[in-house]
Amino acid sequence: MHNINIVPACRGVYVVMRNSGVAPEFLKVGTGGFFKGKNPNVSIDILKSNWVDDTSVLYIGKAGGTESSATLRKRLEQYMRFGNGEAIGHWGGRYIWQLADANELVVCWKEILDEEPLNVESSMINKFKEKHGLKRPFANLRD
Repeated sequence: MHNINIVPACRGVYVVMRNSGVAPEFLKVGTGGFFKGKNPNVSIDILKSNWVDDTSVLYIGKAGGTESSATLRKRLEQYMRFGNGEAIGHWGGRYIWQLADANELVVCWKEILDEEPLNVESSMINKFKEKHGLKRPFANLRD
């Protein structure tokens, strides 16, 4: 999450991961930006209820496709800028920024050249739900 230049400028999917077996510490006020004046923070109770034990996957996202020309690099740059408090329109995955160790998270990505990124993202979320009792990844607020 510290070097956006290594991310390819193409469409694809990405996963935000936490490689710690220690229980998370949630912040009452995270570092996410207020996009269009909307407060990105939620209560600690909501964060706790969304937490999924026994997984390192916290968020699954997509970039580009028939509905968007965004690239992985651009989308992840927006996500990180949002996490640094800027008023950027990357509302999805905002719960990440209420984790005390958000700056230690890892981002993985996969270039998608011959499929629709939205379909790949949906498939990944569905597989996660199958494995984790129908719960979505922590910061995915919709399927």
